[in-house]
Amino acid sequence: MIKNMNYNKYLLVIFFLVATLTSTVHGQQDSQYTQYMYNTMSVNPAYAGSRGQLSIAALYRAQWVGLDGAPKTQTLNLHSPIRNSRLGYGISIVNDNIGNGVVQETYFDAVLSYTIELSRSNKLSFGLKAGGNLLNLDFQQLRNFDQEPITDGADITNNFSPNFGFGVYYHTDRFYLGLSAPNMLETDYFDNSQRAANSVQFQSTERLNFYFITGYVFDLNYNLKFKPAFLMKAVGGAPLQLDFSGTFLLNDKFSFGAAYRWDAAASALFGFQLSERLMLGLAYDKEITELGGTRFNDGSFEVFLRFELVRSFQGLVSPRFF
Repeated sequence: MIKNMNYNKYLLVIFFLVATLTSTVHGQQDSQYTQYMYNTMSVNPAYAGSRGQLSIAALYRAQWVGLDGAPKTQTLNLHSPIRNSRLGYGISIVNDNIGNGVVQETYFDAVLSYTIELSRSNKLSFGLKAGGNLLNLDFQQLRNFDQEPITDGADITNNFSPNFGFGVYYHTDRFYLGLSAPNMLETDYFDNSQRAANSVQFQSTERLNFYFITGYVFDLNYNLKFKPAFLMKAVGGAPLQLDFSGTFLLNDKFSFGAAYRWDAAASALFGFQLSERLMLGLAYDKEITELGGTRFNDGSFEVFLRFELVRSFQGLVSPRFF
């Protein structure tokens, strides 16, 4: 029975990979985050430097815990304004792992932003990032769990593809709004869509993703703030993603709230400002799709940690909530 259960897990992983790469879908989306409001530079390069201090943030996401080989994502972002200038800079690293190494993709990007002060508290930033990604596809691991090979192509090892992205980010002390396309170039990594109709056909392609984000901070009383936030992600070959969240901040120390990903998941979010420099964020997603009802899916988890080295630079505002 245990052997059959493990086999079923790998079948689910194979199904996920086929759904990710098959020519009928043929769209790879960027990494998914529930705590996007704290991990903004991963989706919008214009965010670099907007916190007014050197900020280092790391995030780990485990998708569909209980499903062997389900996606895992790690991000590391560093960004800061450049003193006495309108420029900001940053470095972003994102690693995606699917199928215990079957698909592994790592993005490396350098980020530069330019901010226009429309007023003392209203700022409009433009961001540009440039870099690339390394892709590894190891089909041998899939052959270990499928009697017939799902592809007759060679594995892909450290395939490097350059890319660039842009973003616009408007923010005040209370409000932010951003539009971005983090990866502009569409790259074909693997394509056997010309194979026979009765065989499994793959087309692995980096697709153009567009992001729209916004949020506002309300003062409910002296000690309590409330921030609704919204993210929309659009990519060809995949459904429109809509994320809604509402988070409370108590005494500028503890945050808690909930989020909803349209037709996909409901989430709980918690944050702890451990000190002026250190913040810890936690999130849990529960799938509301058919996958969420399976015995192999215990939800998705995120852990976020942010460290800020310097209190502030002159002329820049550092809002605690975003």
